[in-house]
Amino acid sequence: MTTEASTRRSASKQTLHSSESSASRSRGWAYAAALAYALIIGFSFLFVKITVAVALPLDVLAHRFLLSVIVMAIPVGLGWIRVSIRLADLKRILPLALLSPVLFFSFQIFGLLHASSAEAGIIQATVPIFTMLLAAYFLKERTRLMQKLALLLSVSGVVLIFALQGGAGWSADHLGGMLLLMGSALSFAGYGVLARPLTRMYNPLELTWVTMIVAAVLFNIAAGTMHLVQGDISGYIKPLAQPDYWMSLLYLGVLSSLGTTLLSSYALSILKATQMSVFSNFATITSMIAGAVILHEQLRYYHVIGALLIIFGVLGTNWNRQRRQTKSTS
Repeated sequence: MTTEASTRRSASKQTLHSSESSASRSRGWAYAAALAYALIIGFSFLFVKITVAVALPLDVLAHRFLLSVIVMAIPVGLGWIRVSIRLADLKRILPLALLSPVLFFSFQIFGLLHASSAEAGIIQATVPIFTMLLAAYFLKERTRLMQKLALLLSVSGVVLIFALQGGAGWSADHLGGMLLLMGSALSFAGYGVLARPLTRMYNPLELTWVTMIVAAVLFNIAAGTMHLVQGDISGYIKPLAQPDYWMSLLYLGVLSSLGTTLLSSYALSILKATQMSVFSNFATITSMIAGAVILHEQLRYYHVIGALLIIFGVLGTNWNRQRRQTKSTS
């Protein structure tokens, strides 16, 4: 009898250990997805600046999401990816698609007309603040004091960079661009909160497929209507003749639109909205690195200090202390 009880306890411990190990691996992949999302977003600001110098913002949005749908339609059409969406499902996912990609990328691209890519990266780091407030209200997600302090540490790094870097004067256009970028950050925070419960009902591929189609349809209707009113239908196609535009479009359409939606949906299926959102601060660091490498901008001491504060804040916010209590019986 004692031997049987001992065997059952041993099997139970092995099962618990296996479950904890599996959960740890899943969280590891979720953190990797969140980090990859932030890196892609950080570089995307530069590519947006390149595209809007060639094409109108609505055309850029129409082209990038049409490309996203075409790329994803290949594995879906060949049956490599199974997507089962009904009308009722579409109604649930539609508000998510309106927040991101539609509002998130709309505010971002029009904001970048009057703000720099570095400023966009900095404002992107405000996402965790909005997410923490929205998640606390709508999802009842609780954060420990240490996590709140770590979040403030991360945000302080962003504020330090913003305060010391100087920059353009606060003209009306510049202020408008900054407000639009703030709207973009708020939209993504709302997306993160709304996506959290939906990821328990649908897999990331299904959410990505629906949101990409909604964005492609809306942006192409808007761009087509604009060109019809202006009497310049060829204006929709002209930018596609330039190789530099295509290179930027591939990054934005495949990695920034399709890739980040997949990555964020997967990460949010495992992580809390507040944990996922704080990775947006890495986009600030990425945008600075991209500016230094591609635009040959100089990195100063406050960039390094701010980046370290951001990194420590991200690590602190996502540090989950778990106390294991083991009971031993003799």
